[in-house]
Amino acid sequence: VQLQASGGGLVQGGGSLRLSCTASGFMFSRYNMGWFRQAPGKEREFVAAISWGGGITNYAASVKGRFTISKDNAKNTVYLQMNSLKPEDTAVYYCARGGHFGATSLTREDYDYWGQGTQVTVSS
Repeated sequence: VQLQASGGGLVQGGGSLRLSCTASGFMFSRYNMGWFRQAPGKEREFVAAISWGGGITNYAASVKGRFTISKDNAKNTVYLQMNSLKPEDTAVYYCARGGHFGATSLTREDYDYWGQGTQVTVSS
């Protein structure tokens, strides 16, 4: 199983970025996926999750209305569109594999494989 995240960078406050995470080594269409982030000195926290078929999404309260998670099963890729970025969104963003079918989860322990992370820096 491999998860390759990309799309991070430096952006001014109010700007946008789109993160991508391309998966290989498993039946991507059968798994829920999630995005988490970790800021310096803080624990890794949930950002967004999407069900295996893409029909159900969950968001952390801090990003709801600004971020959108989506999943393209034909491309084995999950995306995180981030709009209206704030300096407090600065973190390393990780994609992760969730459960095989079933319900989505907001809990780190329910994700078994993780990408390498991509840095997002938002300047004020």
